[in-house]
Amino acid sequence: MTLEEKIEQLRVTSMEEARAEGNDIINSYRTALEKVLQDHKVEAIRQMETRIKAETTNAKQQKNQAMAKAQLNLKRKEGRVQQELKDKIFREVMKMAEEYMKTESYKEFLLRCIRKSVEFAGREELTLYINPSDVEMKEELEVKSGTFLTVSQEDFIGGIRAVIRGRNILIDHSFRTALRNEYDQFIFSGGDDIE
Repeated sequence: MTLEEKIEQLRVTSMEEARAEGNDIINSYRTALEKVLQDHKVEAIRQMETRIKAETTNAKQQKNQAMAKAQLNLKRKEGRVQQELKDKIFREVMKMAEEYMKTESYKEFLLRCIRKSVEFAGREELTLYINPSDVEMKEELEVKSGTFLTVSQEDFIGGIRAVIRGRNILIDHSFRTALRNEYDQFIFSGGDDIE
């Protein structure tokens, strides 16, 4: 083998070794880059899922807050409407009571209340009060009941009030108290039982 052939052989072998070593370096670098890329993809997916969860939780909280606020506003409106209706109903009841007070049935009601109060008091001293609006009926009621009546200074709409001072008892058959009690206890059922 000549010197030139040996040099050529050495050059070919060196080139093959250099290519093989270069290919190994490139393959090693490619493997490292692919691992970095894969790790980056995994981290990006993890961050994306974490952000999606956080945004979903935030959106649910905002939705719940909006719903709670809307429900509160609805309850307030419902309360106002119910109060308006309740007031309207009781204004109508008041008109009905005023009409009732013009009837003979009202006089009979007063007489029954007077008699029950007298019976309850027994022999104890009893002061019977009628409403100022019933002053025209005072004499008739006294004659029919056989009891002295006092016209109250306070307007209690209608009915009677009686006081047994010896036992510190108030017998209250006044319309004002009855209406106030009904007003305070009146609650709308919500319409569930309406057909």
